[in-house]
Amino acid sequence: MGKGQAVLRAMSNAVRVTNRAGRSPYVIICDHASNHLPASFGTLGLDAAEMQRHIAWDPGALPVAERMAEGLDATLVQSCVSRLAIDCNRPLAAHDLIPEISETTAIPGNAALTSAQREARVALSWRPFHDAIDEVVSERLAEGRETRLVSVHSFTPVYKGVSRPWPIGIIHDEDARLAVPLIAALQRLDGINVGINEPYSPADRVYFTLEHHGRSRGLPCAMIEIRNDEIPAQTGQRKWADLLTGIFAELEPEAGEAAPFRTSDGRAAQSKA
Repeated sequence: MGKGQAVLRAMSNAVRVTNRAGRSPYVIICDHASNHLPASFGTLGLDAAEMQRHIAWDPGALPVAERMAEGLDATLVQSCVSRLAIDCNRPLAAHDLIPEISETTAIPGNAALTSAQREARVALSWRPFHDAIDEVVSERLAEGRETRLVSVHSFTPVYKGVSRPWPIGIIHDEDARLAVPLIAALQRLDGINVGINEPYSPADRVYFTLEHHGRSRGLPCAMIEIRNDEIPAQTGQRKWADLLTGIFAELEPEAGEAAPFRTSDGRAAQSKA
């Protein structure tokens, strides 16, 4: 295999689109679905056990997203490369796009990268992932299909010594057309403490993928964060996936125009055609 062919193969392995022709209005996105690193990266200087931690991926998020997509007949777009290589849910200018420290763990293989090395990471994973989402959404809109974007993530029960009591959080910005009815549906269920813009909010710069592909087009969107001790195995994954599938199957976004779109750093953004 020639060098050019190898690059193309690596790019094609960086993102997976499932059920592209799904009839649901939802497109489900899993930015941090995988802890896989291409062989050329080794383990970035980390012990193998570190690659199972949240620093490398969102444990449990992909099985939940897959079951939701199947239940809703929705399209699923997932990244297939660890966020330690490059974080697909960050803008290209973000300081933690390729983290040298994740949480409190140093990532030796990410230290002192050259511009060429950084661009190679962008070409490997970030660009194919976002190109795939853009193609899916653009095709749907060209066909006149209703489109709503939902990203599925997981979070740690404790972060830097601080406990996080919410089993699920819904993240949204000033356009809450989808988030408000979703939060209301969850709050009607007994025993669920719903985090509203917890444990993160768009101000934490975690909303990039939805900003880039949903908010910039005026599409309803919301981000789901599930605490990862709720979904370590099939029982919890099925519980949350089936609960959310039932809600989304009946959910209608609030009426009204999309709120003005500003990126999470406060800049006004141009809408995509």
